[in-house]
Amino acid sequence: MRLLLTFAPLFLSVLLLQLSTGGVGPLDALSGIALDFTVGQIGLLGSAHFVGFFIGCWWAPRLMGAVGHSRAFAAFTAAGAIGLIAHMTIVDPYAWAMMRVASGLCVAGCYTVIEGWMMARLENAERGRVMGSYRIIDMGGSLLAQTMISFLAPADYVSYNVLAILCCAALFPLTLTRAEQPAMPAQPRLRPGLAWARSPLAVAAVIVSALSAATFRMIGPLYGKEVGLGTDQIALFLSIYILGGALAQYPAGWLADKFDRRRVLIWISVGAMLSCLLAATTSDGVTMVMLNAALFGFTTFPVYSVAAAHAHDFASHEERAELSAALLFFYALGAIAAPWTASQLIAAFGPGALFAMVAVGHLALLGFGLLRMRVGRVRTARTRYVWAPRTSFIIGRLLRRAREREDGTA
Repeated sequence: MRLLLTFAPLFLSVLLLQLSTGGVGPLDALSGIALDFTVGQIGLLGSAHFVGFFIGCWWAPRLMGAVGHSRAFAAFTAAGAIGLIAHMTIVDPYAWAMMRVASGLCVAGCYTVIEGWMMARLENAERGRVMGSYRIIDMGGSLLAQTMISFLAPADYVSYNVLAILCCAALFPLTLTRAEQPAMPAQPRLRPGLAWARSPLAVAAVIVSALSAATFRMIGPLYGKEVGLGTDQIALFLSIYILGGALAQYPAGWLADKFDRRRVLIWISVGAMLSCLLAATTSDGVTMVMLNAALFGFTTFPVYSVAAAHAHDFASHEERAELSAALLFFYALGAIAAPWTASQLIAAFGPGALFAMVAVGHLALLGFGLLRMRVGRVRTARTRYVWAPRTSFIIGRLLRRAREREDGTA
């Protein structure tokens, strides 16, 4: 208990940050609808967020090294708050896209600071307990952020102010803690080629994971409006999706540790395609839409973590942090393209096109997985399955000790 209390300021900052930045995506989508933005412009906002996220992942370790953890956290939080407050002062989709770059920068930068702080303070024996608590708080904050949409009015100055206040409040726990600021940890090099060298299938899977998660989180409210959900129902719709994904982690982890992970990815893709088919063809009635959201989250959420575990099977201990950063790099690339592409398809073919796009991605992953089973090989000694958050390049160092030390090549 004393150990968790030591990290309580960081955890509280994570919770407040998640409430703020986790709410802006669906609020922007609903606000865009209220302001008569085109479907493509709403999709652009989601893609812009991940442009900022990618920049933040790359830049944050360098800024921490220059000014320290607390000052870097303050700078990234300020960027996020400015982006939120500015929304209703300049009502233009392209100006909002720049503001969403700021929100993505805030998310990546703040998580990099928090995870860098944790990494510097954690001993190996403590890592599992603290990381488990960290993931629960992060997921809980994400769930709460979706429920906030039910009472935040779209395109309203007060709504964006509430999110900005929460973003600013995240400053207090971390900047006022009496704990000594840790030394700057060594940052992993960004080597995207390492991920492909260790596992081409893992690279393909994390891109498809972005296709599912980034699209649903950013474009889900638009789909909800198209199928007749009210604002409070859209909040529940997004929350059920996240809850379904959280519930999938234990069975996915058990399967990934017991069977060939390539087969697990293939069968997850089969399940994802079936859930997409169901969602695209049965959108009549609120109950059915909610069940579809839960099933979609259950079948798509584990893809990233299973792919990461498969890639780490072929990595040496010294490569683990850089491999995690490389996988997150490919996830960010997929997440940048996915929301805008999905919005264009919805504009052309209707709301079911969102799930059709995801289904095509999983069909490609299934085919590539079958090909890799013919030309690749499986490790008999494997790393543990770890539920891997997609937060910053530093997360790989935090999770490294949770995996077995195995050497190998792809």
